[in-house]
Amino acid sequence: MEPKKIYIADDEVHICEIIRSFLEKEGFSVRCFGDGASLYEVFQTDPADLLILDITMPGMDGLSLCTLIRRSSAVPILIVSARDSELDRVSGITLGGDDYIVKPFSPLELVARVKAQFRRQAMAAQAGESSPSPELACGNLRIDPRRRYACIGGTELSLTPTEFDFLVYLMKNAGRAVGKPELLKELWQYDFDPDTRVTDDLVKRVRKKLAEKHSSAHVETVWGFGYRMSAGDAL
Repeated sequence: MEPKKIYIADDEVHICEIIRSFLEKEGFSVRCFGDGASLYEVFQTDPADLLILDITMPGMDGLSLCTLIRRSSAVPILIVSARDSELDRVSGITLGGDDYIVKPFSPLELVARVKAQFRRQAMAAQAGESSPSPELACGNLRIDPRRRYACIGGTELSLTPTEFDFLVYLMKNAGRAVGKPELLKELWQYDFDPDTRVTDDLVKRVRKKLAEKHSSAHVETVWGFGYRMSAGDAL
């Protein structure tokens, strides 16, 4: 089996080399780029299995590249940045990123997040191949897990891979609250204790997208525990 291919876009050469070294020790094939445009040019003809993008780069920045990639690909994308404001985090993942990690970070944690993305991807593929999944519904929200398609009142709902899997998991567990630790383990496949804001950021993005399409389905907050899908009034 060929090693998973990872592309990194970051204009800080020493950071690229550190990340490359740790990932290659884990058996991944890694290629570094100093700007977004260079990565995108190569990606069009030779797609990678996962991307790691810095936000601040000369020319095409990481957010612009993320938006461009998402027009045609569902490849997992990790955003890395020195910016740690709520707006930066939400913007980074709203535009299509699957995870967000703040500089300075531990290379070992980055490797763990990369592995988690591949585990989640493999489990989703395995589940889809094992048996057809029935259509899921909550209010006017309809999701077809097999086709990876979501719509509200017949209008397609644009979701990142992580957002899609989040809604599927909540809808498959309708009638009960799902705790944050369960989401981190089952959805993100984290086997470490990450910044738990990853779930909070995701929920904000999903709620915004549902509201924009006038969804009657809502993600409720179960205070001090987690979340639950509801077809009633938003809480």
